[in-house]
Amino acid sequence: MTTLTEPRVASVEEIRALFPSLERIHAGYPVGYFDGPGGTQVPTSVVDAIVDYFYHHTGNRGWGYPTSVETDEMVAQARLAMADLLGCGPDDVAFGPNMTSLTFHLSRTLGRRFRPGDEIIVTRLDHFGNVSPWKSLEQDRGVVVKEVPFHPEDGTLDTDAYEKLLSSRTKLVALGWASNALGTISDLPPMLAKAKAVGALTFVDGVHSVTHVLPSARAMGCDFLVCSPYKFYGPHAGVLYCPKELMEELDPPRLSCAPQAAPERFETGTASHEDMPGMTATVDFLAGLAAEGETRRERLENAYEGLHQRSDELITRLWRGLESIPKVRLFGPPPGKPRTPTISFVVDGHHSRMVAEHLWSRFGLFLSSGAFYAANVPGDLGLSGPLVRAGCMAYTTQEEVDRLIGGVEDFVKVKGS
Repeated sequence: MTTLTEPRVASVEEIRALFPSLERIHAGYPVGYFDGPGGTQVPTSVVDAIVDYFYHHTGNRGWGYPTSVETDEMVAQARLAMADLLGCGPDDVAFGPNMTSLTFHLSRTLGRRFRPGDEIIVTRLDHFGNVSPWKSLEQDRGVVVKEVPFHPEDGTLDTDAYEKLLSSRTKLVALGWASNALGTISDLPPMLAKAKAVGALTFVDGVHSVTHVLPSARAMGCDFLVCSPYKFYGPHAGVLYCPKELMEELDPPRLSCAPQAAPERFETGTASHEDMPGMTATVDFLAGLAAEGETRRERLENAYEGLHQRSDELITRLWRGLESIPKVRLFGPPPGKPRTPTISFVVDGHHSRMVAEHLWSRFGLFLSSGAFYAANVPGDLGLSGPLVRAGCMAYTTQEEVDRLIGGVEDFVKVKGS
C-alpha cells in the first residue's frame, strides 16, 4: 500500500481526533464523509467557542455592560480572523447569514447603479448563488446577463468566449473561482484584469475555493469575494470581502438609523453573534494545523500548502481507481491540472441517487448526488440526470478513498447492466 507523503502539517490521525462526528458508525464502518463540498464536519474547538458564547457572553451590541462589550470584541476578533484568511484588512470584511443572501444584497446594491442595457457576465460552471442574484437584475433593472460556456471534456472555462463577451457595456463580471460540481479551479487573475480593462467591477464566488486555496483578496484585484465558513469546518454564515473604500461608496439597502460606516453599513439586522467566535475558532483551527509560522497568516499559508499536497495525492488515487471501473465516467479536470479534491462521476445506466444510496447503505460512505445548485452543469455535460460527487477534506483517509473505489466496484458488480 502506498504511503502518503506527510508535509509539515498535522497528520490525518491528529486532525480526525478533533472531530467527534467522525466516530459515527454506519453499516459497520466508521462513516466516510465525502459530502464536504456541501458542508464539512466541525471540530470541537469551533463547537466549544459557539457554546461558550451562548453560555457566558450572550448580549446585543453597542452598550456598556459586560456581555455587550464582549460581543463587540468577538465581532472584532472575527473580522481580524477572516481578514487573515482572506488576505485583506478587517474593515474590508462584512458578515451575513450565508453567501446567497449576501450576494442578493450586493446585487440590489449594485443594481442601483446599473441601467437598462448594461451587461453582467457569469459562467455556465457557477453555483446559482452566483447566477440568480445577477439574473434578478434583468427583470429589476433591464440589464443583460451573458454566460461563459465551459469545455465539457475537462470542465474548464472557455476563456476565448469570455474575452469576446467583454465590452464597454460590461459593468460586472461574476466568476466562480472553483466549481463545486467539477472541482475546476479557474485562473482568475488574467480574467479579472481583462474585466478591469473594460471598466467592469469584479465579483468572485470563493465558496468552494476557499476551502482548498488560500486567497489574497487585495492582491488578486477583485472588488468583491464571498465565502461560507461552513464549507471550511466552521459555522453556517456568509462572509463578504469588499475594500473599505469601495464599500463606503456603495449605497446598500439598510435602515436609516443603522451604522453608516464600513463594514457595518453592509450588515442588515442583528447578526448571529454566536457565529463570530465560531468563525475565529475556525480560522485558528486551520492555522493550528501548520507546524511553523510566526503569524496566523503564515501558519495558514503553511497549513494550506500541506493540506493541498495531501489532498492532491488522495484525489489522484481516487480518480485513477474510479476511471478503471467499467461504466464509470468522470468529469472535470484530470489529476495534475488545477482542481480541488472534488470529483463528480456517473455510472452509466444507473441513477446517481442509487449509486449514493448503495455507498452509504453498504459501505458507510456519505456522498451527495444531484447538480449541487450548479444547475447548468449536468446538461452541458450531455447528461440527462444528476452526478455523484465525492470531496476529500482534511479528515479524509486513504482507507476511505479505497473503500469508495471498492464500493463503486461493488455497485457495478451487484447491479450489472
